[in-house]
Amino acid sequence: MTTNISQGRPAPELLAPAGNWDCVHAAVENGADAIYFGLAAGFNARARAVNFDVEDLPRLMTHLHRRGVSGFVTLNTLVFTDELESFEQHVRTIAASGVDAVLVQDLGAVRLIHEICPDLSVHASTQMTMTSAQTIAAIESLGIDRVVLARECSLAEIRKITSQTSMPVETFVHGALCVAYSGQCLTSESLGGRSANRGQCAQACRLDYQLIRDGQTMELGDMKYLLSPQDLAAYEHVPDLIDAGVSSLKIEGRLKSPEYVANIVSHYRRAIDEAMQGRRACFDETTKREMELSFSRGFSPGWLEGCNHKRLVPGLTSAKQGVLVGRVIRKKADRVVAELMAPLSKGDGVVFQGDRAAGTEIGGRIFQIFVNHQNLDEAPAGRVELEFQKGLLRDAPIVEGQAIWQTDAPKLSKRWRQTFAKEYFDRKLPLRISGTIAVGKPLQLRVSWQEHREGLTQSDWSTEIHHEHIPVEALKHSATRAGVFEQLNRLGNTPYEIIDCNVDIQDRTMLPLSVLGDLRKQMVQAIEAIRSRAAQRHLRPHGVSQTLLASVKESQHALTDDKKLANSADTAPRLRVLCRTLAQLDALLEAGARDLAVEFHDIREYRQAVERARGAGAKIFLTTLRILKEGESGLFKALHKHGADGWLVRNLAALKYAREHGIAADADFSLNVTNPLTAQWLIQQGASHITASYDLNRDQLMEFISETPPQWIEVVIHQHMPMFHMEHCVFCTVLSPGTNKSNCGRPCDHHEVKLRDRIGVEHVLHADIGCRNTLYNGNAQSGAEVVAKLLGCKITKFRIEILRDAPAQQLHRLWELYSNLLQGQIDGSTVWKTLKAENRLGIIRGTLEHPRNPLAIL
Repeated sequence: MTTNISQGRPAPELLAPAGNWDCVHAAVENGADAIYFGLAAGFNARARAVNFDVEDLPRLMTHLHRRGVSGFVTLNTLVFTDELESFEQHVRTIAASGVDAVLVQDLGAVRLIHEICPDLSVHASTQMTMTSAQTIAAIESLGIDRVVLARECSLAEIRKITSQTSMPVETFVHGALCVAYSGQCLTSESLGGRSANRGQCAQACRLDYQLIRDGQTMELGDMKYLLSPQDLAAYEHVPDLIDAGVSSLKIEGRLKSPEYVANIVSHYRRAIDEAMQGRRACFDETTKREMELSFSRGFSPGWLEGCNHKRLVPGLTSAKQGVLVGRVIRKKADRVVAELMAPLSKGDGVVFQGDRAAGTEIGGRIFQIFVNHQNLDEAPAGRVELEFQKGLLRDAPIVEGQAIWQTDAPKLSKRWRQTFAKEYFDRKLPLRISGTIAVGKPLQLRVSWQEHREGLTQSDWSTEIHHEHIPVEALKHSATRAGVFEQLNRLGNTPYEIIDCNVDIQDRTMLPLSVLGDLRKQMVQAIEAIRSRAAQRHLRPHGVSQTLLASVKESQHALTDDKKLANSADTAPRLRVLCRTLAQLDALLEAGARDLAVEFHDIREYRQAVERARGAGAKIFLTTLRILKEGESGLFKALHKHGADGWLVRNLAALKYAREHGIAADADFSLNVTNPLTAQWLIQQGASHITASYDLNRDQLMEFISETPPQWIEVVIHQHMPMFHMEHCVFCTVLSPGTNKSNCGRPCDHHEVKLRDRIGVEHVLHADIGCRNTLYNGNAQSGAEVVAKLLGCKITKFRIEILRDAPAQQLHRLWELYSNLLQGQIDGSTVWKTLKAENRLGIIRGTLEHPRNPLAIL
């Protein structure tokens, strides 16, 4: 298969991860065009990585720029209100150090960065959940320079996106896949108070779960890891991604080893270079095995070929498994007789497949290898005897046919370490030399070059080099252009090479070799001084964060007349109820609820919901999807035609559509509002109210409220926390012979499914209109005890959410408890105790509890 790469299409940037200095060297020496890294000072989504100290930045950026490599800092977490001032100082240091760009998730943080340093390039992190041209259009006013697309985008969707926007896009091509949309996963926060949006993901997706269908536990055999995707490996799709107009190909792995970085970067460098020559790189089985040995949970194309839920999540393992290398024939004391599919060497690490959770998986290093009774250092494929540490296999349950996985290859690791043991300068910056050399005239040459990388304000560069020597007429050997070229191009172990020497030598001019040597040294010094110079950026005076915070409080005085009128009526507490079925809606209307929102699995039921609310004189908002992909904008028109009072918007494209069509819109939790700057921007984009992020604990919520106009804010005080929000469909994977929504038969319409975790909590699984799955915490979360404090801060908009169908009397009771709480007829403690007594499925304080146990998830 060949790919028709468009004429003139520039080569994409190869972007590599770097968790430490060794990873930097591994990336640079193996062909990365740019690296991304986090700082130990915080605000990056890999808190567990080694990361870099702020003091390292000048040296790091000088090193990168000398090698023609860009450096991007990850500031891709949400920023809390009390952190804005320290975040400002962080940005100032980054901007002054010459960092080429920052990757950002928080909308308010983008605003702050541009106010501090308008010249610092900002990339929208994948945590910003950009899934369509419409979502990208919604953030263009923020001055974003590049968007990292969600990993869930297919090649077809990427083509549609790039055809509709001029925004440069970046996509992941290799590494671990999160089962949930980045920026939309609240699992670690919900279960343990350690937010993935703050770089503290507990990887709950890698744990084992039991599936409960209609109240019965399903026997799935070895399929236990129902939420753990295989790793992405898109080397075969590199030509397609280039043809689709992708500007940057990104490798995941800031927690990975430098050997992993060297291995993977090298192979993607080759894939890009061959694609630019019109060829598709063909990796043989040995090459693929080597890539998998660096780190792999099994390779897949991810979502690039569209959804294939069974391929994406086989469910058999969640950890690094290496590569299948053979099978057991029999155990023989401290040896195993095996049939190998590929070579093994002494010292290699292997694992005999078993149940890791049950402790039946065993592994170790190979001490000796015997083939036909001969002791070998390496065995080819075929029958061998593998000897292990004495006693390792004594009680091990090793049986005939058991799979053997190779997990480590010291020789391979050594080979990759050698690629960055020193600077090799395999890729050189082409230089052009021009000028005139004549007898009796001062010696002066011009050096020029072109350099294209992120962060540069121009691509054409030049410098002049001079020497005090005045050439004289040659008596014997006169200088030649070839001779000048040869001497100046003796650049040795430097990142430069001369490709054109257009020097006009007049007369019979003598030019000593020592003079040419001095010119060569001066040329290198002059070039490196220019290339390593930090970008000259304008930084506004200190105190930008405080100025912006002051503008937030002042902005409530500049509301439109419509919003002033609406806010004037919001002095009394208001309780909104979100329902997920028509039966729930009917029960709440009967109970007296007159402020409602609905989120249904079937979009056709919205018409009935609006009619029933209208008949009861109630106000009703329709909830949009959290994700909008290409081809789904018709859902906005479908919602609009029902004529509801407004929308509860869960993506930025929905907010933009609502503003443009005069639809009242409240911004929901999925827009990740954790500070006043984000809240203000969403209000400016047309939101009437904003829902405080679920990443805020009690103290952080109060801090946010203290700096934000209270009439903007809605707080959810009772809900089942939405944990994973996934393109992956568990219904399809387990309950259907199909592979995606086109052939699954929609088991989600017919079955109630829950996932039971390792501590016995049964979490509820729903599919939305777009066939995306959300796993809800099986325990309801109540913030009843914090309501009095919120009322004291003039918060008047509250919400409770219903997940499960329940008897009408039970829903009436829930409505009554919270209504009475807001009216001051009972206190929060009474509500909490009543719920604890009446709720047999469990009630927790969740994110509004402080402090919390971060190990609860484990």
